[in-house]
Amino acid sequence: MTQKLLILHTGGTISMSEGEDGKVAPSQQNPLLAALERLNHPAQLHQESVLNVPSPHITLEHWLLLKNRIEQAVNQEHFDGIVITHGTDTLEETAYFLDLSLNVNVPVAITGAMRSSNELGADGLINLQSAILVALSPESQNKGVLVVMNDEIHHAKFVTKTHTTNVATFQTPTFGPCGLVAKNRVIYFQQLTAYERFPLTEVKKANVQVVKTYAGMDSFLLSQLAKSGCDGVVIEALGAGNLPPSCLDGVQALLDAKIPVVLVSRAFNGVTQDVYDYLGGGKQLKQQGVIFTTGLSGQKARIKLMVLLNHSLNQPLASYF
Repeated sequence: MTQKLLILHTGGTISMSEGEDGKVAPSQQNPLLAALERLNHPAQLHQESVLNVPSPHITLEHWLLLKNRIEQAVNQEHFDGIVITHGTDTLEETAYFLDLSLNVNVPVAITGAMRSSNELGADGLINLQSAILVALSPESQNKGVLVVMNDEIHHAKFVTKTHTTNVATFQTPTFGPCGLVAKNRVIYFQQLTAYERFPLTEVKKANVQVVKTYAGMDSFLLSQLAKSGCDGVVIEALGAGNLPPSCLDGVQALLDAKIPVVLVSRAFNGVTQDVYDYLGGGKQLKQQGVIFTTGLSGQKARIKLMVLLNHSLNQPLASYF
């Protein structure tokens, strides 16, 4: 039986065009809509433009719209796979939100482009071709949402944009890609030890802020967030998970206000650990009640904390990180 695949377009560079002045802007008509006949695919393809926005414009409401459309397509319309085209600036965040919250059992692949549709060396169509092959592959089942760019496949949890313009921008620090697309073959060579799913229907607690640590940082920003009554704070800490002593009063103010504080590292590779036992060191921070993560970036930790705060949990919040 021929597989049925749904392609959902959301905008971004992959659907934009370069003007005569060299500036790239959204097109009135998505050029991808008329390009499918150029692709090699063994499936019945359907496509929709659910959004047409640059990815810096993506919001939580867009994520929920996309999530609901995918669940309807899979659970009611019985599509065998989903492909999403998306701008690259926030692609990793959309991918991870869907990875955590979707309640579907078919492959979901998300892709984009670093060059617009009419630029020399445009990469949109080949990335779309690769994403279709990934979404149609039986081996893509039960791997969560997959990011497909530049002939590589990455898990949504750890992938990140590492270069402003290079077509090889999407990388997975520490672990590398989980698979490759070689011509018409999809090859996997590693997988996550566990896949997390927290289905939700609405997000009431969404005010989670991200703060980056720097040498000599004081408590001003953290104290203001404690007074604001926000839902959670993610701190991009130094090294393996350490903070300047001058900002510790702000951390304590957040904890006293019963606001969850999640710690990630601002370093590109590695994981946070409660190793150092000095004022501001990770060991003392964890004893205070700060939550440590394993390999998540600040933007990913924000999404996970937001999803968890809107889900019924059976264990303490820290145990999910």
